[in-house]
Amino acid sequence: MFKQKILALILAGGKGGRLGLLTDERAKPVMPFGGFYRLIDFALSNCLHSGISDVWVIEQYELHSLNEHLSNGRPWDLDRTYGGLQILPPFENDDESGGEGGFAHGNADAIVRHQKLIAEFNPNILLVLSADHIYKMDFRDAIETHLEKKASVTMVTTRLPKGESASRFGVVETNKDGRIVKFDYKPDEPKSDLITTEVFVYDAKILLETLKKLTEGKREVKDYGDELLPHLVKNKAAFEHRHKGYWRDVGTIKSFWQSHMDLLNEKTKFAFDDEEWTILTLAEQRVPAFIYGSANVKNSLISLGCKVRGTVEHSILSANVIVEKNATVKDSIVFPNVTIEEGINLEKTIVDANVRVTKKKFEELKKLRLQNKTDILIVGKYKIQSESQISEK
Repeated sequence: MFKQKILALILAGGKGGRLGLLTDERAKPVMPFGGFYRLIDFALSNCLHSGISDVWVIEQYELHSLNEHLSNGRPWDLDRTYGGLQILPPFENDDESGGEGGFAHGNADAIVRHQKLIAEFNPNILLVLSADHIYKMDFRDAIETHLEKKASVTMVTTRLPKGESASRFGVVETNKDGRIVKFDYKPDEPKSDLITTEVFVYDAKILLETLKKLTEGKREVKDYGDELLPHLVKNKAAFEHRHKGYWRDVGTIKSFWQSHMDLLNEKTKFAFDDEEWTILTLAEQRVPAFIYGSANVKNSLISLGCKVRGTVEHSILSANVIVEKNATVKDSIVFPNVTIEEGINLEKTIVDANVRVTKKKFEELKKLRLQNKTDILIVGKYKIQSESQISEK
């Protein structure tokens, strides 16, 4: 391992408004994923396997749901007497850079509000991660690139995933040496398909000095892409580290659904059963799934505690899901503790946790499907949404 002192900072405070009702009552980082996991499990598991033992999580929205899952870092071997997991909730102080109420107004602002704590920890390298991306990565490779290039920041990049728009991301152009020569943040007309994965390796001292300069006079920096990264690129101190494996941002309904469909595609080559790089999580003890004689299950992931009497095709069922006889689930994602009653036919639908899909709810779904034939539909306890309704907000 490197001699440098490394601190990983996971930004887990966003509201996740583009996920509609799925984040009304939960923090986006603890959204169920793949029938068994939560989104933040990927960043935490990557830190574990990369040998990074100092991990801080900045939280803000619905932090109680996040704290319950983090469980003092125990599932990821971060519950330590010295170092390990540290949770950074919102707080107020006398030297905030223009914000109010202790709440950050962007990912760069979240770092600014904790810069005093970071300076006291005195890391050589600050690894900044998002909590809503699906990927496996050894961060030591990116850190090695960072040290070799003597960079101020190393951005982990990847080619734009199929079906995504580069306008959602930071778009970069590089020279033959890997130096980033141009950075456009969420451009309307992207000129490249090379995007940032929101995995950043910073020289901690340079980062803090840059943030201090950018916030002089109580000015507020919001997101990385507004001022921080363009400033470092302009100073010719930014390099890329190319990630060639699977990666997807799941911050929208479409990308969240597609990432689950990718799990069911053998050609994607992204699997959870990798003995050398396991994804760890906090999970309850449950009985095995029971597939009854009347069931018809094809190309699906069925989690513990499920009881399937109906048809499940190309779908993912989380724990304790009941699919009654003559019910059908196709191309869908079902969160924990859901019951799908007899005669219900779900297709291209996401069902939130603890929902009972009754015939009354199904009639609402059918009406919405007629209006939005190709949309992904989302079923909650008290309302039903279509993908297009969320994107209009």
